[in-house]
Amino acid sequence: MQAITIPVPGDADALVLDELPTPDPAPGQVRIAVAAAGVNRADVLQRQGHYAPPQGESPIPGLEVSGTIDAVGEGVTQWIVGDEVCALLAGGGYAAQVVVPAGQVLPVPSGVSVVDAAALPEVAATVWSNLVLVGGLTAGETLLVHGGSSGIGTMAIQVARALGVRVAVTAGSPDKLEACRALGADILVNYREQDFVDVVRDATLGRGVDVILDNMGAKYLPRNVEALATGGRLVIIGMQGGAKGELDIATLLRKRAAVHATSLRARPAEEKASIVASVREHVWPMIASGRVRPIVNSTHRLADAAAAHRELEASGHVGKILLQP
Repeated sequence: MQAITIPVPGDADALVLDELPTPDPAPGQVRIAVAAAGVNRADVLQRQGHYAPPQGESPIPGLEVSGTIDAVGEGVTQWIVGDEVCALLAGGGYAAQVVVPAGQVLPVPSGVSVVDAAALPEVAATVWSNLVLVGGLTAGETLLVHGGSSGIGTMAIQVARALGVRVAVTAGSPDKLEACRALGADILVNYREQDFVDVVRDATLGRGVDVILDNMGAKYLPRNVEALATGGRLVIIGMQGGAKGELDIATLLRKRAAVHATSLRARPAEEKASIVASVREHVWPMIASGRVRPIVNSTHRLADAAAAHRELEASGHVGKILLQP
């Protein structure tokens, strides 16, 4: 089968289209003939040599795919050959075929094409697990999403609105902010021109926000804590702004607030399966009803994976970038 390998870590040209053996599903796994794979910043970090796959997982990049099941391993009863699905992976998505534990597989939602479904597993699992299962976000609260026009950001806006939550976002251009507004964001912050702490404080009459979904890490840490309301929860899912920051514990104590840091890729298969089951129960009905939809910015051929990575790193996109074998 065709797949992308990374013989030597480096820039986008480090991604090489190669011919590899087709994997066979082990007991408890299914094999998916890939229709499309999502491109994520974790893939960029892996390409650069900064984010190795968990031990025993495929070295091929790619954390989510959609397609059709073409083989089923021993003991799998919930899926059959021919099912159109999408799946959360620990790696292996940039390929014509991939094997994955059956518990990390989801049906293609009603009203979504099999290709566009590749834009869903990673962002839906990330958003639901961090906003609701970790952050405890509930109706009537206010959420701040950094990077609102990203794949995770566009999903977070929609899911939060479906939950009855008021949404604030940061983004770096008027066009990106307008895209966020169209998806339901209420409070728009151009981080190049405005201080998000001041904007959310004014918009909430000094109260602050209940939950922050943060992809920046160190750079935003002190200001995120400042922006939290009493009882607020900061959920950190990325380090685009650095790994080490200063935390004002006095402010955290005064606000009775919490800071959580989470990742999805390295979790045990059982935890991923639990998250996927919760996503299917709660997020998939939102998609079927039209309240939430995948936002796809562009699609590239698998052979053009380097171009897809350059597009992601340029940060001009809104929503997801996909690869098709």
